[in-house]
Amino acid sequence: SFTMSFSEAEVQSARGAWEKIYVDAEDNGTTVLVRMFTEHPDTKSYFAHFKGMDSAEEMKQSDQVRGHGKKVFTAINDMVQHLDNSEAFLGVVNPLGKKHATQLKIDPKNFRIICDIILQLMEEKFGGDCKASFEKVTNEICTHLNNVYKEVGW
Repeated sequence: SFTMSFSEAEVQSARGAWEKIYVDAEDNGTTVLVRMFTEHPDTKSYFAHFKGMDSAEEMKQSDQVRGHGKKVFTAINDMVQHLDNSEAFLGVVNPLGKKHATQLKIDPKNFRIICDIILQLMEEKFGGDCKASFEKVTNEICTHLNNVYKEVGW
């Protein structure tokens, strides 16, 4: 069984960093997705209803983009709440990974893209320390999502 390698101090500073960006979950989640779709247009192909949207403005206004942005942030928030409890953390990550691998067939490299954009946004809004204290969390999330993909034979 796996245990997470976060010290109590790391958990606290990661949560502090995350809280800053999670306060505006829908807006920040939307910004992250719009950046992903703009900088990596191939990612739009997974979302039938985003495909025809070319302008960032149009995406920002879309209820579906906003809704999914909020969903992404809510899922990460659930993980952040469980950094000190491996079992509970995996209880969030495993079903999410399985769904994206088997039902949605999302390439796992997209998790890294989203995480990197979140880190970038943290740095822009709150500085390098904020980003630094959340980096380990994004690595952990991506590693475990990738593990789930391997288990289902992606």
